[in-house]
Amino acid sequence: MDSIVEVAVPSPLYRRFDYRVDRPELARPGMRVEVPFGKRRVVGIILACLEHSDVPEARLRMARLLDQEPVLDARLLELLRFAARYYQHPVGEAMACALPVALRRPGPLPDLRPPRWRLTDAGRQAAAEPPPRAPRQVRVLRALAAQPAGLPRPELDVPASVLRRLAERGWIEPAPAETPPAAVPDWSRRTPPHALNPAQQAAVEAILAERARFAAFLLDGVTGSGKTEVYLHAIEPLLAAGRQTLVLVPEIGLTPQLLARFRERFDVPIALLHSGLGDRERLAAWQEAASGRAGIVLGTRSAVFTPLPRPGLILVDEEHDASLKQHDGLRYSARDLAVWRARQLGVPVVLGSATPSLESLYNLRLGRYRHLHLPERAGCARPAPLQVLDLRGQPMRGLLSLALRERMRHHLEQDGQVLLFLNRRGYAPVLMCHACGWTAECPRCDARMTLHRQQQALRCHHCGSQQPVQTACPDCGAEELLAVGEGTERIEQQLRETFPGERILRIDRDTTRRKGSLEQALADAGSGRARILLGTQMLAKGHHFPAITLAAILDADQGLFSADFRGTERMAQLIVQVAGRAGRAERAGEVVIQTHHPDHPLLQQLLRGGYPAFARAALAEREAAGLPPFSSLALLRAEAPDSRAPRLFLERARALAEPLCGKAIQLWGPVAAPMERRAGRYRAQLMLQSGHRNPLQQMLARWMEKLEHEKTARRVRWSLDVDPYDMY
Repeated sequence: MDSIVEVAVPSPLYRRFDYRVDRPELARPGMRVEVPFGKRRVVGIILACLEHSDVPEARLRMARLLDQEPVLDARLLELLRFAARYYQHPVGEAMACALPVALRRPGPLPDLRPPRWRLTDAGRQAAAEPPPRAPRQVRVLRALAAQPAGLPRPELDVPASVLRRLAERGWIEPAPAETPPAAVPDWSRRTPPHALNPAQQAAVEAILAERARFAAFLLDGVTGSGKTEVYLHAIEPLLAAGRQTLVLVPEIGLTPQLLARFRERFDVPIALLHSGLGDRERLAAWQEAASGRAGIVLGTRSAVFTPLPRPGLILVDEEHDASLKQHDGLRYSARDLAVWRARQLGVPVVLGSATPSLESLYNLRLGRYRHLHLPERAGCARPAPLQVLDLRGQPMRGLLSLALRERMRHHLEQDGQVLLFLNRRGYAPVLMCHACGWTAECPRCDARMTLHRQQQALRCHHCGSQQPVQTACPDCGAEELLAVGEGTERIEQQLRETFPGERILRIDRDTTRRKGSLEQALADAGSGRARILLGTQMLAKGHHFPAITLAAILDADQGLFSADFRGTERMAQLIVQVAGRAGRAERAGEVVIQTHHPDHPLLQQLLRGGYPAFARAALAEREAAGLPPFSSLALLRAEAPDSRAPRLFLERARALAEPLCGKAIQLWGPVAAPMERRAGRYRAQLMLQSGHRNPLQQMLARWMEKLEHEKTARRVRWSLDVDPYDMY
């Protein structure tokens, strides 16, 4: 009987599958195999090599090995097994999450490294007596003579025709692919570091004191306090020792700035991993990291699964950000997995934020994390004072109050730069008939469509539906259709009318769709060429714009009244993050918060005690209510084209759960989702809550086994979200 392998197959089934493999001496856990699965052939990952199987030999189908070496090492396999187990997700789909798209297809592991060339015996003779009147050939021969192992074409810096001619003459030949050296790579510094203030120096020393073991740090510093400089100083000695650093950021928009800082400081290969890359680019970066050639791996949340043969440090920037949580498929928290992986690898992990999540502050309280505090802005910069602007009774131009327009003129006259924040893109959130009150509603969601005037389109920001703007009301035929409310596109128009001589830059998803457009916009913003910056969340997060002296939140009321228990935490973080863009250099900054509710407790807490005071009060409220981080949640979601099926499935799921819960776990629901109909499907949810994580985890594992065989599950699309961040 051929050797048997246990394979994780990318499917919604929670089982592993046994196959025969025809070359048992080569098979190892972590290798890819092409296997028949139903009527398809798919790529799976070997989890274990077995001597026996419970499946009869005649029913075991053949697996084809695709690799000579495992693509996932033992530590990555362990991480992915843990993620699948903790988040109650099929292990095959979890394994697929860790692989670049190019590796999920059948075929051998592509090698995207440029081919290398080396001298033949005849070439070495030719190098000693170089041919006349062929300077480029001579340059290649001499370069290869100095590198017996060979060089890739980019380093030879000649056209392919020159190499082809040398190969035809028998002087050069392809060299074997280079393998990563066992010795420590020569990673060096490119530019000298900046001097650190005492708090920064203490933070770096604390991190490096634990460089040989696991330790978790919360780097809590006011905006502009120089957290990135702490990162750079912590990374440098690890690079000198040949150790890799994994840096996670919540969004693509934060990668260009960090990448520029790393490249400016270090002469080291950097692997960049995010969803904006093509399949080949992502695979090439993944291979750079997996081979050990990349000293720094920088990426968004899925980069937490990148192979690190020489691990030294893990950094999670803006650790509070919701974008670090995956909201479909394997619903993992990249921050939490980064901490688990650092413990597994025996390296320190640093979570950085000016507005730490309540979960991280709670872990600090329990002693799980060590506190590194940066209380002051770096250099001569001073925190910008917050000013709440009461909009009641104010003369307004859209969302631009008279008082705000006057402050903008003052700062612009002083050669300052102005940032305006509004977390609502498009021209207007509502198109309404003035005669009968009709509004443009999405045909597939319980939501109104947003008017995008430049494209003359109505778009749903929830499902992506789009339709042309009507010229007349479909209900009564009247032609007077009003754009109600303001989005960034409309505010931009008002700014151009109010400040006709100023260069205005809008940064939102609509203006940064083209590849490279976000990087260009951020460069224009950072250079000061644009005088007024207007944008959504992507403009507020983590960017350094030294010329900004005025930052304004145009509509704080958006986030003050949320049904989600995390709503006030998000709003407080957003206000502090936006405020942090102002006054980051030598010039004083100012922050204006426009609201119709100036006495709201959240705003008053931020005004009186800043984010620390808000966080203390919010943690006390969560503890009194028994909400995370003082309890653990799981959310079972279901959706279907008809409204009854999700409710029926969840009622049956509750009936299956009740005998498993005991007194430690409470069930809430099922209830309709806050937006019941989305993308043409009706949605409902059932929440589980427990004061202790372990009983909930044990119950969920038993529950999933029952749900997988539940008949009503076949009529719905369902998912389980462990530690949910959004209650949508």
